Amino acid sequence: MIQLIPDTPNNIAAFRATGEVTKEHFQNVVIPEVERVIRQINHLNFLLVLDTELENFTTGAWVQDAMLGLKNIGKWNRAAIVTDSETIISFTNGFSYLIPGEFKGFKKEQYDEALTWVSEETL
Repeated sequence: MIQLIPDTPNNIAAFRATGEVTKEHFQNVVIPEVERVIRQINHLNFLLVLDTELENFTTGAWVQDAMLGLKNIGKWNRAAIVTDSETIISFTNGFSYLIPGEFKGFKKEQYDEALTWVSEETL
């Protein structure tokens, strides 16, 4: 399931993934929120807290995720992935070399730092 994270700055799309993640979660939760942020600030600041394993993302979820990334390729500004997986953090950090925008992985205990960074506030 993907849920919006409440009480986050209005200039970011902030989500928490738990359990199984399906294409419907992207269609009903992620995409509308991403579109709201892009309409509001003309770029995308994105925060995802992974409280589930990547194996719990269905094929449909991965397709939706890829389509979201490609559709908005020129709009990515900052994306933070919060997880305890060193592999995912390394993968996320490498994305900045492939796609416009800044991508950064954070450990779960760095959640507040990730939120501040992705919202473009000064650290």
